[in-house]
Amino acid sequence: MSSPALEIEDLTAGYERVAAVRQIRLRVDPGEVVALLGANGAGKTTTLRAVSGLLQPMSGVIRLLGEDLSPQKPSARARSGIAHVPEGRGIFYGLTVAEHFKLTHPGETLDADLAYGYFPALTALAGRRAGVLSGGEQQMLAVGRALARKPRLLLLDELSLGLAPVIVERLLPVVKQFARDTGCGVLLVEQHVPLALTIADRGYVMSHGEISVERPAAELRGNSRLILESYLGEEAAVDNPGGLT
Repeated sequence: MSSPALEIEDLTAGYERVAAVRQIRLRVDPGEVVALLGANGAGKTTTLRAVSGLLQPMSGVIRLLGEDLSPQKPSARARSGIAHVPEGRGIFYGLTVAEHFKLTHPGETLDADLAYGYFPALTALAGRRAGVLSGGEQQMLAVGRALARKPRLLLLDELSLGLAPVIVERLLPVVKQFARDTGCGVLLVEQHVPLALTIADRGYVMSHGEISVERPAAELRGNSRLILESYLGEEAAVDNPGGLT
């Protein structure tokens, strides 16, 4: 049996010696899309930052395909196959779309044709500066640049932020198809719960820095009350019977 694309064991991490996540245990298999859900402040972004090396954990182990990442700095983790699309997209407004695929780490080559293949709309925008693109086009560029690195693990933080749901509905299936085509594991942080669970294989729900629920995505899709209780607490869920939107 192959090693998980991502394996997190007993991760505790935070800021200024204050833990934002505690004793997290999480797994993403090759080719699997896993949704990491939870209210604002639950610790989702902190978890992604710890995986990509932008945040030094207080304790715990993070493995990429069985390899302990603790000795590796963010640049080394990127070379090992981790691609992180942060909240806010992380693109360069003064560069053209085509120039984004030429901006690399030493020794790295981005496969622009692969990105254009998954996002054909970018082809016509190749000569346009990122700053004049629509929000949806900018997000396509951010994700496309990550795919062009041919990652083994893709971390996506709030793809839907500032975008109309119809745009997100076009982006997320591409992520799922890439995972299926390449065997890349995907850890998706997303506030738009129904859309995230549409493409996910499994889901974890975080509450107050801890994992409160782990279920197959199909089970979570059919049980909005379970998610509400994890987000809000059981009493609050009773007061919000309409479920999540």
